[in-house]
Amino acid sequence: MTIALIIYFSLALFLVVRLLLYGIRPTKTLGWLLAIFTIPVGGMLFYYVLGRNRRKNKFYRLKKTEEITAYLKTVKDYYDDIDDDEDLTVPAPIKSHIKLVKLIAKNSNFLPSQGNELTVLKDGPVTFEAIFKAMESAQRFIHIQYYIFEEGELANRFLSILQKKRKEGVEVRFLYDGLGSNTLSKTYINNLKKSGIEVYGFLPIRFKRLLSSINYRNHRKIVIVDGLTAFTGGINVSDKYLNGDPVLGTWHDMHLRLRGPVVNSLQAVFAMDWNFASGKDDILTLSYFTAIPEIGKSIVQTVSSGPDSDFPSVHQLYFSLINRAKKYVYIINPYIIPGEAIMEALQVAALGGVDVRILLSSSSDSFLVKWSVQSYFENFLEAGIKIYLYPDGFLHSKVMFSDDQLTTIGTANLDVRSFEQNYEVNILAYDRELTEQLKHDFLRDCKISEQMDYHEFKKRPKLDRLKEGFAKVFSPVL
Repeated sequence: MTIALIIYFSLALFLVVRLLLYGIRPTKTLGWLLAIFTIPVGGMLFYYVLGRNRRKNKFYRLKKTEEITAYLKTVKDYYDDIDDDEDLTVPAPIKSHIKLVKLIAKNSNFLPSQGNELTVLKDGPVTFEAIFKAMESAQRFIHIQYYIFEEGELANRFLSILQKKRKEGVEVRFLYDGLGSNTLSKTYINNLKKSGIEVYGFLPIRFKRLLSSINYRNHRKIVIVDGLTAFTGGINVSDKYLNGDPVLGTWHDMHLRLRGPVVNSLQAVFAMDWNFASGKDDILTLSYFTAIPEIGKSIVQTVSSGPDSDFPSVHQLYFSLINRAKKYVYIINPYIIPGEAIMEALQVAALGGVDVRILLSSSSDSFLVKWSVQSYFENFLEAGIKIYLYPDGFLHSKVMFSDDQLTTIGTANLDVRSFEQNYEVNILAYDRELTEQLKHDFLRDCKISEQMDYHEFKKRPKLDRLKEGFAKVFSPVL
C-alpha cells in the first residue's frame, strides 16, 4: 500500500510540474490540478486523455526538406514585404484585408493565391456527382481523405471508380480517420489494398496509444485529382447524404470544388497528413505540386489547424472575421460551443451594431450537443444576436461570411474540439460575388426559419436549464 501511494503521488507531482510548465490558461490549469488531487487515478487518466497541451508536446513535426525550407522562406519574405514593398502588385481585396492575410500566412504558412475558380456544392447528390466526375477524369493521381467514411452505396461507388482508375495506372492514396471511420470493415480496406491502392488510418485506435491519441482526430475532408481539382467542406462519405436520416430528415451540407493555384495548398495539407499517417515522404516532392494556371477570379487562402500546430489557426480565423465585421456577420454551423473568446467577439460585434445572425437546425444529432449549444442561446440573444432555427432537416454546413467581402467554408465547427483537438481545414475566399450569393441564400433560409425571442426563451422550464448546465460541463470534449 505504501509503495502504491508513493507511486501515485510521484505521478501526481510529475503531472503538476507538466501543468505548470505547459498549461495554457490559468483556469484550465487550476481545473486539472483539482481533478488530479480530488479524483483518485481517474483525474490522472482524464488529464492524460483530454488535458495535455499538444501545441507544446506535438504528435508530428514536419521534416524540413530543401523544398519546404525554400517555400517557408517565400512565405516569410511575403509576410515581411507585403506592407511596404512598392514592387509587389497587391490586388485590392488583399490590400483591404492585409492584417488577415498576414495572420493566416503566419499561422498556417499559406499565402493567398489569385486566379481560382470556386464552385459551391450544396448537399450530397450534387457534391458526389462532381467528385465522381473529377475522379473519372484522373490521369496521374487521386488523393482522398475523410473523417467519416461509411460503407454503403457511396462507398461502393468510390471503390468501383478507384479500382478502375488504378487499373489504368493512376496512383491512388486513401486516408481515413481511425475513430470517425471505425465502422469501415477490414474487407473494404483489403479490397482497396488488393487493387493496389495505398490505404492508411490516421491515429488508428490501438491499445498502446489509446489514451494519448483517442481525443485527437483528423476531421478534414479532402479529395484531390491530378493536382488540378480539389474538394473540401463539411460533407463526409455517408449514405444519409443521399437518403436522409430517419429521425432528422434531409441532411444539408456545403462543399467546395476548387480549381486553380489554391489546389497546391490543399495538396500540401494532404501530403503532411499522409506523411504523418504513413511515415512516407514520397508526395512531399515538387512533382505533386504543379504550376497551375489561373482559371478564375477568386483570391483564396487555405487555413489549416490541428492540436499540434503552433497556433489555433481556425479559431483565430473565426475570431478575426467576427471582429473585423462592420455591417454583418452570418454563420451557419451545427455545433456552436464557442468558448470565451468567440463568445465575447460575437457579443461585442452585436452590441456594437453589427448584424450578427446564426442559422442552425431546430433538431440535433446528439442529446449532449443539442443542450450544450442551447446553453449559450440566452447570452447570445441578450446581446442582440439573432438565432434562426431551420425546420427542414439537419444543417451540417460550416460557413461564415461578412460584409459582402469575406467567406470561409470548411470542416471546422465553432467549438472547442475543432479549435483545440481536431485537425481541420478551411478555405477563406476574398470574393464579393461568392459572399453575396451566400448572403442571398442565407437570408432566404432565415425567412423560412423560426427566429428565437429572448423574452420567450428566458421562460423555458427549469428542467431545460438543468439539461443545459449538465451538457455544458462536457462541452470541451464534445
